[in-house]
Amino acid sequence: MQDNYSYPLDETWSQEDIVTVIDLYNAVEKAYESGVKRDEFLQKYRSFQQVVPMKMEQKRLDKEFERESGYSIYQVFKQCQKAKNSEKVRIRNERR
Repeated sequence: MQDNYSYPLDETWSQEDIVTVIDLYNAVEKAYESGVKRDEFLQKYRSFQQVVPMKMEQKRLDKEFERESGYSIYQVFKQCQKAKNSEKVRIRNERR
């Protein structure tokens, strides 16, 4: 992870939407750094999808976030789909 980076956000979002998206970014960071419970991540991902319903925009934000942080929303989501309920998901970052 890079020490200082900014989260990709949209200036048209409400404060509540920004909090929802940052919650997802924090959950992704947690998955890489210490692990995140599957259910917790998927709940935050579903909330993110309410804020950003278009797949193309979700992919753009994921790419920007990965470019800034080295962490991928998609990779965490993929691992959570494979995990069992309440299982902790941890992503090993090969680029470190």
